Amino acid sequence: MYPLGKLRPLGGRQDVDVAQWLRSLGLAQYEQAFRDNAVDADILPRLTGEDLKELGVHAVGHRRKLLDAISQLDRSLANPGNIGVEAERRQLTVMFCDLVESTTLASTLDPEEYRAVLSAYHEACSGIVAECRGYVAKYMGDGVLAYFGYPQAHEDDAVRAVRAGLALAEEVGRVPVPFGVDPLRARVGIATGVVVVGDLVGAGAAQERSVVGETPNLAARLQTLAAPGAVVIAPATWRLLGSGFYLDDLGPQNLKGFAAPVGLWQVLGPRAVESRFEAHGTRTASLVGRAEELRLLAQRWEQVRGGDGQVALLSGEAGIGKSRVAREFRDHVRPEPHTEVQCQCSPFFSNSPLHSFVERIERDAGFRQDDTPGERLVKLETFLAQATDDVLTVAPVFAAMLSLPTSDRYGPSPYDPGQQRELMMEALIGYLLGLARRQPLLRFCRKLEV
Repeated sequence: MYPLGKLRPLGGRQDVDVAQWLRSLGLAQYEQAFRDNAVDADILPRLTGEDLKELGVHAVGHRRKLLDAISQLDRSLANPGNIGVEAERRQLTVMFCDLVESTTLASTLDPEEYRAVLSAYHEACSGIVAECRGYVAKYMGDGVLAYFGYPQAHEDDAVRAVRAGLALAEEVGRVPVPFGVDPLRARVGIATGVVVVGDLVGAGAAQERSVVGETPNLAARLQTLAAPGAVVIAPATWRLLGSGFYLDDLGPQNLKGFAAPVGLWQVLGPRAVESRFEAHGTRTASLVGRAEELRLLAQRWEQVRGGDGQVALLSGEAGIGKSRVAREFRDHVRPEPHTEVQCQCSPFFSNSPLHSFVERIERDAGFRQDDTPGERLVKLETFLAQATDDVLTVAPVFAAMLSLPTSDRYGPSPYDPGQQRELMMEALIGYLLGLARRQPLLRFCRKLEV
């Protein structure tokens, strides 16, 4: 652990005095809260709006100021004083968000009221973008321009951008507005492409790093074609998503400034897939050089078949092939009688520890987007019958985990939230044990780095 006063160097860069950083923002009153909650160099860039609320930052303006400063922290640490920064060529996913009927809203409200609404809207945008590890590049009145892949790149920046767009379209509707004003709605356009990023333009407070290329222009054009509350993406982004989202093909569209029609898709929502391999199709190359690892896994599986439970941990650097080895082993044992439970952890749900279980249950129970709560409850009961004979006891617990109403069938729950959480854990363990009693159980759990 590192004391709050000095954050350890990030990637070999200079130390940052956090107390001084807070003072420079005029927010020195939160120094003790940061220290008490062990906010170190690894945690600081990952703080979200909800995290700041838990730290006691209740003022909207203070949270907004901190989120904006955090989003620029990595860049400022990497390039102190903006000295020696050169433009670079890289692939970027750009998200452009715009408020619907903002001109009407501005003419309806008092300027101070409109300013408060716009500030809350900007805070919602910056919080969601930061949570998905993006970077808010510019606020243009009611427009928000965000980059995914700069200043830090991730292997799934397109996915992060789309998830941010969906969350943003939903969250904007919750932004508080004066009485009598309709809820806010936003349009989102997302495009991916090669750009040149890093040139400094402007001066003083208006200074920023420009992004040169057609991608930002394309994202801005796409949002104009999106319906209120919708997210529209370009072909390059679509190709990077695989099967991880429900999409509606809008067909080729003529866009101002683009010579040829551009194919567009509207993102309807995320879909549950077992892993990122399934999301992006099957492999074509053979696995090479992992015979010893597969042999050890096969030995452990033989012990499982004999009734002796085993745990195997595959660890290593990102991209070394852990998931690929697990999939190869899964294919090896597939012809044998067994039950398989595969859970996919995700950095997008780090605050929801049971999300991977919820997603798996919804997928295995056959939930559909258009199912009514009653239909989902029937499917859940059928699903649980595979592992237990006491469906009527455990179904209400699992239904609570899946946010399904049960009062009509089972009556109100007699348990407080603490008891409910304990029952959920007991029910999950009982479900897995019930499956294992019937035949060998193979359970995968993949952890993804943020």
